[in-house]
Amino acid sequence: MNNEKKTTPRHRPETEERRQSIIEAAADVFGSKGTANGTLQEVADRVGMTRAGVLHYFGSKRGLLEAVLRNRDSSEVAEFDQGHLPRGAQAFRHLVETAELNASRPNVVRTFVTLSAESVTENNPGNTYFHERYDGLRNELKERMQDMADEMGRDLDEEKAEAACASIIAVMDGLQLQWLIDKDHIDMPSTVDFAIKALIAVVFDHRQTEIGHEPQKDERNEQV
Repeated sequence: MNNEKKTTPRHRPETEERRQSIIEAAADVFGSKGTANGTLQEVADRVGMTRAGVLHYFGSKRGLLEAVLRNRDSSEVAEFDQGHLPRGAQAFRHLVETAELNASRPNVVRTFVTLSAESVTENNPGNTYFHERYDGLRNELKERMQDMADEMGRDLDEEKAEAACASIIAVMDGLQLQWLIDKDHIDMPSTVDFAIKALIAVVFDHRQTEIGHEPQKDERNEQV
């Protein structure tokens, strides 16, 4: 008979619960202080762990930051198949619902705004994540516009669709910054709803308010 004491394996739900608590603490620390000033020790203190304990779960500060960023996105699409936006027009309704959800969680919004702004600085660990995020979102929203075009039996103007998708993302992310600065005068859900409807109308109905001279492609390239 083997008398050696057996090591009880860590229960996975408990592991995930601890990981999630660290991610939430890190989101608050990085969101309020940024990634440069927010330390792993501060994160560890908030969850009653050592710095080494935090590193055990995430390997590095970069790994923890990436977990914080991906946790936000995954939580917003967790109810959908394989973590993707729903098909067709429902995807755009979901974006409005996301704006409504964000209006109830200022700490999450603050973290996202802070980390996205920092990602453009040299050697920032969030740069790859945000590059992939925006590229993926633009492509996914364009696919959802294609769904809508197929349902209507119409051809999709790809140039307009690409511009509209980039604009929708810009509106949503830009509004978050305005809302953090002046919550009393910015209604994120209604403004996102207005912008999406206006942009989709341009893509499918070809209605556009004249605002002056629109540079041609060669002119735009010369201005860059």
